[in-house]
Amino acid sequence: MVPGEENQLVPKEDVFWRCRQNIFDEMKKKFLQIENAAEEPRVLCIIQDTTNSKTVNERITLNLPASTPVRKLFEDVANKVGYINGTFDLVWGNGINTADMAPLDHTSDKSLLDANFESGKKNFLHLTDKDGEQPQILLEDSSAVDDSVHDRFIGPLPREGSVGSTSDYVSQSYSYSSILSKSETGYVGLVNQAMTCYLNSLLQTLFMTPEFRNALYKWEFEEAEEDPVTSIPYQLQRLFVLLQTSKKRAIETTDVTRSFGWDSSEAWQQHDVQELCRVMFDALEQKWKQTEQADLINELYQGKLKDYVRCLECGYEGWRIDTYLDIPLVIRPYGSSQAFASVEEALHAFIQPEILDGPNQYFCERCKKKCDARKGLRFLHFPYLLTLQLKRFDFDYTTMHRIKLNDRMTFPEELDMSTFIDVEDEKSPQTESCTDSGAENEGSCHSDQMSNDFSNDDGVDEGICLESNSGTEKISKPGLEKNSLIYELFSVMVHSGSAAGGHYYACIKSFSDEQWYSFNDQHVSRITQEDIKKTHGGSSGSRGYYSSAFASSTNAYMLIYRLKDPARNAKFLEVDEYPEHIKNLVQKERELEEQEKRQREIERNTCKIKLFCLHPVKQVMMENKLEVHKDKTLKEAVEMAYKMMDLEEIIPLDCCRLVKYDEFHDYLEQSYEGEEETPMGLLLGGVKSTYMFDLLLETRKPDQVFQSYKPGEVMVKVHVVDLKAESVAAPITVRAYLNQTVTEFKQLIAKAIHLPAETMRIVLERCYNDLRLLSVPTKTLKAEGFFRSNKVFVESSETLDYQMAFTDSHLWKLLDRHANTIRLFVLLPEQSPGSYSKRTTYQKAGGDSGNVDDDCERVKGPVGSLKSVEAILEESTEKLKSLSLQQQQDGDNGDSSKSTETSDFENIESPLNERDSSASVDNRELEQHIQTSDPENFQSEERSDSDVNNDRSTSSVDSDILSSSHSSDTLCNADSAQIPLANGLDSHSITSSRRTKANEGKKETWDTAEEDSGTDSEYDESGKSRGEMQYMYFKAEPYAADEGSGEGHKWLMVHVDKRITLAAFKQHLEPFVGVLSSHFKVFRVYASNQEFESVRLNETLSSFSDDNKITIRLGRALKKGEYRVKVYQLLVNEQEPCKFLLDAVFAKGMTVRQSKEELIPQLREQCGLELSIDRFRLRKKTWKNPGTVFLDYHIYEEDINISSNWEVFLEVLDGVEKMKSMSQLAVLSRRWRPSEMKLDPFQEVVLESSSVDELRERLGEISGIPLEDIEFAKGRGTFPCDISVLDIHQDLDWNPKVSTLNVWPLYICDDGAVIFYRDKTEELMELTDEQRNELMKKESSRLQKTGHRVTYSPRKEKALKIYLDGAPNKDLTQD
Repeated sequence: MVPGEENQLVPKEDVFWRCRQNIFDEMKKKFLQIENAAEEPRVLCIIQDTTNSKTVNERITLNLPASTPVRKLFEDVANKVGYINGTFDLVWGNGINTADMAPLDHTSDKSLLDANFESGKKNFLHLTDKDGEQPQILLEDSSAVDDSVHDRFIGPLPREGSVGSTSDYVSQSYSYSSILSKSETGYVGLVNQAMTCYLNSLLQTLFMTPEFRNALYKWEFEEAEEDPVTSIPYQLQRLFVLLQTSKKRAIETTDVTRSFGWDSSEAWQQHDVQELCRVMFDALEQKWKQTEQADLINELYQGKLKDYVRCLECGYEGWRIDTYLDIPLVIRPYGSSQAFASVEEALHAFIQPEILDGPNQYFCERCKKKCDARKGLRFLHFPYLLTLQLKRFDFDYTTMHRIKLNDRMTFPEELDMSTFIDVEDEKSPQTESCTDSGAENEGSCHSDQMSNDFSNDDGVDEGICLESNSGTEKISKPGLEKNSLIYELFSVMVHSGSAAGGHYYACIKSFSDEQWYSFNDQHVSRITQEDIKKTHGGSSGSRGYYSSAFASSTNAYMLIYRLKDPARNAKFLEVDEYPEHIKNLVQKERELEEQEKRQREIERNTCKIKLFCLHPVKQVMMENKLEVHKDKTLKEAVEMAYKMMDLEEIIPLDCCRLVKYDEFHDYLEQSYEGEEETPMGLLLGGVKSTYMFDLLLETRKPDQVFQSYKPGEVMVKVHVVDLKAESVAAPITVRAYLNQTVTEFKQLIAKAIHLPAETMRIVLERCYNDLRLLSVPTKTLKAEGFFRSNKVFVESSETLDYQMAFTDSHLWKLLDRHANTIRLFVLLPEQSPGSYSKRTTYQKAGGDSGNVDDDCERVKGPVGSLKSVEAILEESTEKLKSLSLQQQQDGDNGDSSKSTETSDFENIESPLNERDSSASVDNRELEQHIQTSDPENFQSEERSDSDVNNDRSTSSVDSDILSSSHSSDTLCNADSAQIPLANGLDSHSITSSRRTKANEGKKETWDTAEEDSGTDSEYDESGKSRGEMQYMYFKAEPYAADEGSGEGHKWLMVHVDKRITLAAFKQHLEPFVGVLSSHFKVFRVYASNQEFESVRLNETLSSFSDDNKITIRLGRALKKGEYRVKVYQLLVNEQEPCKFLLDAVFAKGMTVRQSKEELIPQLREQCGLELSIDRFRLRKKTWKNPGTVFLDYHIYEEDINISSNWEVFLEVLDGVEKMKSMSQLAVLSRRWRPSEMKLDPFQEVVLESSSVDELRERLGEISGIPLEDIEFAKGRGTFPCDISVLDIHQDLDWNPKVSTLNVWPLYICDDGAVIFYRDKTEELMELTDEQRNELMKKESSRLQKTGHRVTYSPRKEKALKIYLDGAPNKDLTQD
């Protein structure tokens, strides 16, 4: 039945429109929600994943509505990074919200705004471990994960597409946090101490070997029998436990290397991983003696081979059995340009025999004659763990350098070794094939096929032991062994680099999941078979023999295979299978790791900030680091700082407080009133690695009140200047605002220092010597150049100086002097009473020379009536003051208000005239006896450029330089009272000497430098002292140094203008030293008590700073054109050929003969050498090498270049001088006698030319050797060119093919070259082993005493050693 039209299922019209309306309503509702969401404020969250080294530098950005609950934030983050929600924490980072450092609650329904997130700003968060556990990864089917998924996740998901990248094999840098979280692979890396990558590779391979790890776990350490620190097996056991159980990304190997007996220097020695393997296995065998593990290494790694020789005529075979732990495989046969293509090919070459024929025939015991023979090796037994070493390091005999062979050599994942143990013995010999006969590794020798006549009666194990606990059940038939010699590859140790150095890492297959992993120090990652193939080596281009000699490449170096035997292949022990002692060790290490984790957590929550404190008594700024937990209150932090600065017995705790401080600008930023109970984390803005400010522990006196420091204020240190007393007081501190006017600032200062503001002058010191008078009342401090910390000088007197231009005023001159004055501590030379009875004293004044003549008088009479130095100085000072007063009254400087009697310095502006110059020589000589007085009676002397000079003394002193306490910054008035302040900065500016550093090296316009190659003179051409041409401040007073300065020593505390020249400074010191300035030397003392002489007399003291120490030593100082010369005696045949004699002075224009004449009396008096002028010579000295002979008529600076602190050799002659002209050449010859194994003494040979024939003639004359039999060689190194008698016969370049001496390879162009010569017909002595060893010891001792090495290798490698007792024995005979 066909239904009618009215019965058809057609929707009615109203139903259709109703559905349509519903859809529109839903859409409208969605649009409204979107519109509302658009209007809602949003929160920008920036999350840093700190749990993984790969992601530590990446950021996740989420822009969420402000109403989003916190739990939704965690869900979004989990989805973004690929972690399981609830397995990680989010904490505030170092952004704007740092107050609350506790982790956010991942279950909270609070909105982001309610959780202290800020809309419109960046909110920084750190994704961290939860309860110390690394976040769990959201596992997915890796095969189903497409590229888009990888792009979305930044967490530690396995990236199959990138694991084989080259970056896996390059050295990576790791942050400290990267070793705190375990790798996503589940394996733990090892920290590279410096160059211990080779050790890490081997340790990881042993750890991933089930049989070795399980056996190591079964061994039990007995603490009563051995120290755990030096027990190698125990430290390996601990390391393996940590590698298996630690939650860290990487662990240290220092405990293991310490058990080897290594110190920190061993970490910087790179060694060969194969060498380490052998040495460490030997050490373990020694440690495991008489234990169950005694034969473990042999059971796992040892194989056996047969070294045989077979006669090809009778078939007789001689052989011996050798063992091996690894098989060294040659990459390239010697002399070949083609490398072996595979490991199998190299193994076949290893057992390929060679034919002994011709001159190499073998003497057959059966035939009783020399016969052709076959020599080779046969494998008898392969170990359970087969180690193959690919010999990639070779030696290039052309360049004499080690090289690395980067040729391609493939190796299979499964290796069938049956073909190498069951080979027909009668195979025809291959005479053209041979292996590298020069292999240097143990077990590397020639091999051949298995012999059919080899018998088991020899007790040799021919097969593989299939049962580890049975020593008798062996497979001895080759047919059975052939079926059981399939090996699987599980470790590839890779070397990346060249023969000079490189990097090791290991690619290891886990027997648990059959997955390959790269163990590259700290980093462990998954890799694939493709990555293993990349280690086969090889490069594009030519495969010539030396094509890769210095190339850096990455390729396999050691391969480890395991025998595939289900009956023996072990699995790793499970936790419940651990022996009891291992379970205890696991628990112990876990507790230590938890303790370390708690300590780390404390460190993460500890604020570390610089702490300063001005000591209330010593007035010295102390510095320390305050480490305080973020939850500690300010009150508790003050107590910690109080104890840290050792103030308990000096000042009460309630007189201390912490304030925010800027040490660089010396600025107190803010005080924390009412914040005593506030946590330090909140006050400091959270825990940060560095802070942009510091803390100052401020102190006050009990009767003082702390000032309040508010943000936005500027700190001003105010120094009050007294023009009458010419003093600058210690600073007081006031706080001001930058928008204050100068008038308001004056009123502020007036209240603080109680001076009238109407007559007040304020000078701002913006930087060194930049003085600015604040003269505009309406200007703001900001406009005047004020900053956070400022220094001003205030003067408020009613003198006429107020009306003068600022730069001409007395105030400016006083401030200029204050800014340039430094304090020095001068140690005077020792004065021995009665030692020097007569000295000459000069008096000089800067006034008229006629006054000097009137004031000088001859002092005569008996010794008892002589005046002391102090009395003379006091008398001369009074006279100088009267002279200065008279000169001031006659002067035209207009400074009428200045009082000379109360002044700290005098201005002497008129230079000395010619009469004064002559008077200083003819009319001012006072001869008197000087008596030494006590330091207590040593009067303070405040001087201008008028000086008192004493005559020459030859006394010298060498005393300790002692430190002294720091005193006030008030340099111009030492007796002025200090103004007490509550801010702790009253007596001394926090950066008192900073002003002296700003102008170091600055050249002043008044300094007249003299360009001269020699040392500067104290006097100019007219004889006037440069120091007397300027008025410079100088004040000296006795200073009581600490105990230990020695009897007879006196200290001066000198305040001096650092713009003064060294010459003028020395003239000021003359009355205190007691001799002329030309007769004493000035030595500057540095921090390590090293002394250096200051000799540039025209240079200023601008390089000196406050509290520098100076030592004065008696001795003639240098004049213009003079040089100080150190004279050494050349003793060519002595063990130490260079002996210091004395210091002398040579002058420009002096001949060599004149200098020799001056040396003769000095040599007699100081060195006891009685020499005539024709029986010694002077010659050039270059370090310890004798050079050009100076002839008597040579002139210094014309024929001979000379410089400051020059050194010269003095050589005593046996006869008359043979050197007469510069065309001659003097060489030092030494005969080598090979038949006696000895060297004759040096003999000088003087040549008229550079001819080799003439050299042979002269050598023949002194030795009697026929000319045709003379062979010679140039000595190497520094004079006397010592070389071992064991090496000299073959190491030197004998008989070079040259006709003149001045060409390569000799290059003898100057006097002093060393020539060894010998008779070529003389045979070398044959030494027994005992004689050679004895001679080697003697030569080693002799050469070490002279400072010469036995060999001349440019880089001597250090042998790898493991010390079983935990410490190396010091062998003094070894280099």
